[in-house]
Amino acid sequence: MKGSLCLICHGEIESAFSWRTLFGDEKASNVCGECNKNFAPITGEVCEVCGRPFANLEAEYRVGNLCYDCKRWEEDEHWSGSLDQNRSLYRYTDFTKEVVAKFKFRGDYILAKIFAEDLRQALQAFQYDYIVPIPLSAERLYERGFNQAEALITTAGFKPTRLLSRVHTEKQSKKSRSERIHIEQVFKLETDLNLNSKTIVLIDDIYTTGSTLRHAAKILKDNGAAKVYSFTLAR
Repeated sequence: MKGSLCLICHGEIESAFSWRTLFGDEKASNVCGECNKNFAPITGEVCEVCGRPFANLEAEYRVGNLCYDCKRWEEDEHWSGSLDQNRSLYRYTDFTKEVVAKFKFRGDYILAKIFAEDLRQALQAFQYDYIVPIPLSAERLYERGFNQAEALITTAGFKPTRLLSRVHTEKQSKKSRSERIHIEQVFKLETDLNLNSKTIVLIDDIYTTGSTLRHAAKILKDNGAAKVYSFTLAR
């Protein structure tokens, strides 16, 4: 059977015939086998807060069930308990970095389809009231043409709830860890919904230091949310 084209390398995807494909139970792949093998799914033991895989972490950066970064966040009274848990699909390898960059910075919206099925399956493990994209500032939204977090949510078949807006600041990646921890709140609550006792899942593309997600989680917790989880493509 002639296959469709891979969204990453544009090579042909070999279609394996099965009774499931005949009856439409099997989802057609958007990625060829070679490209799919280049993703590095996060498996095994992970930090109980941020989901960092312990297999690739030196022993001195692990403290019990936490990585050293999360231990420092949790020891800071301002941030302790703000983010209940993050989970991510893949390790941030060079391959994943390139695919995410094409999706995020080069406006390739269709690449959201690559992650849709894995994201859909992973989110079934969460019980939540609202699924919330991390917002972009108006300036970033204009630059990119779309919000990549919102694209991931809708392409995976979920309904995003916009609870936050973002103040335009310098890119987080250009700040030191200390600067990220101590910057003023970068989000504003933009909703009339009652968040009391609600469980919220935040969606973003990459977990780096966790600063962005903790800022968002904190403002939601400060406004009544009971639990705030986050889910990202990579970390």
